Amino acid sequence: MYESTIDDILQTHLPDEVLPEVNRLLYGRQIKKLDLPEWKESNDLERKGWILDSIVEEQLRPKRIVRVGLIQHSIVLPTTDPVENQRNAIHNKIKEYIDYAATCKVNIICLQEAWTMPFAFCTREKYPWCEFAEDAKNGPSSLLLSKLAKEHNMIIISPILERDSINGDTLWNTSVIINVDGKIIGKHRKNHIPRVGDFNESTYYMEGNTGHPVFDTCYGRIAVNICYGRHHPLNWLMFGLKGAEIVFNPSATVGNLSEPLWPIEARCAAIANNYFTCAINRVGTEVFPNKFTSGDGKPSHYDFGHFYGSSYITAPDGTRTPGLSRSNDGLLIADLDLNLCRQAKDLWGFRMTQRLDMYANELVKIVQQN
Repeated sequence: MYESTIDDILQTHLPDEVLPEVNRLLYGRQIKKLDLPEWKESNDLERKGWILDSIVEEQLRPKRIVRVGLIQHSIVLPTTDPVENQRNAIHNKIKEYIDYAATCKVNIICLQEAWTMPFAFCTREKYPWCEFAEDAKNGPSSLLLSKLAKEHNMIIISPILERDSINGDTLWNTSVIINVDGKIIGKHRKNHIPRVGDFNESTYYMEGNTGHPVFDTCYGRIAVNICYGRHHPLNWLMFGLKGAEIVFNPSATVGNLSEPLWPIEARCAAIANNYFTCAINRVGTEVFPNKFTSGDGKPSHYDFGHFYGSSYITAPDGTRTPGLSRSNDGLLIADLDLNLCRQAKDLWGFRMTQRLDMYANELVKIVQQN
């Protein structure tokens, strides 16, 4: 069943005359496909491309088209292999995917949460997993991606396990934003850390200290809401209030816990905040050498569960792409007209009717309560 997405199921079982109306209700207005170049490498990479165009032909503003790419992928080697070998194998695979994305003329690409490693935080073991942590500026992943960003004139968002050697070797869950010249624009550290099920992340790192940065790039104003932050509407809100036009949500989440929520949350955020959202999830089942428990009375186990992929993109008017595979590596590409952000504000008036002053006053009172 992990092979079938909801799109596959609908297309297989619904009559042709019904499917377009169901898709309209699920995904919004009909969107066109992008033609993508042939994939010539040995890895099985699913490739999908879509056009999320504006809803109005404006007379005074030219279109602001940005082509984004989202990469979802599995690990390459067993979790028992040497750390450097595991990381290098993932590096080699992702380099191929980014090189291909460059042939597709992608401007901004975002990788999944902790893309350089297995999502080992379920184990609560410190080693060898802490050895995957690296410096945000001079670590091997940033050095590799900085070279690729400069080569391809591409902005790359790289979510890693960061080793902050300047501040006591502290670990953080961090997304590094690399500019088209290969230099680092800045970084965002995960604001909300889960304590649910096997998500034992606070064993390794705590809540971030970077707030809600929005990065003004040559391709638009972008932000990163890392994984569990998607469950917090105020987290999404702050990026919008600071002017974000595209918010990326690199994630690692499993089917038994969150899959019914996955297609809803990033889409709701795009609608409520008048920006594009890009939700990325890893794929595969990662098996670890030692059993661990979930604190729920159930038997101990070797794996976290199945990471179900299903990465997708939503426009400010609620129109969204179908998701990528639930089991295979994939690259989702979309043309986004950033003019749609203001058009959605004009149409719905959410910002104008937001009553932030009222909520600010009440929030102050609430946080001061004993």
